[in-house]
Amino acid sequence: MKLVVAVIKPFKLDDVREALAEVGVQGITVTEVKGFGRQKGHTELYRGAEYVVDFLPKIKVEVAVAEDQLERVVEAITQSARTGKIGDGKIFVSSLEQVVRIRTGELDHDAL
Repeated sequence: MKLVVAVIKPFKLDDVREALAEVGVQGITVTEVKGFGRQKGHTELYRGAEYVVDFLPKIKVEVAVAEDQLERVVEAITQSARTGKIGDGKIFVSSLEQVVRIRTGELDHDAL
C-alpha cells in the first residue's frame, strides 16, 4: 500500500477530485495548507503599503491506495492539477505500513 500526498493549487481541487474518482479512488483527505517552493511568494499592496506574502495558500490531498492503483492515481493528479505555470505543486509517494478501518477493525487492503 502507498500513501500519495499531493500539494496543489486551490482552484484545481475539483478537477483533481473528479480525476481521482474516475480512476476508482473511493476516499481522499483534503487540508488547506500554506507554503512555498520555487514560487517564493509574492508582493501585495494593501492600503498603500507594500508587503510580502511568503506563504501561499495550497491544498494538500492525501490518498491511500493499493500498489496496483499507484501509477493511475499519480497520473490522474498530475494531469488534472497541471497548469503549466510555476507553483503547480508536488506529489509525494511513501509506503504505508498498516491501515485499520476503525468502525469494523478491517486491516490493510480491506480497510481501503
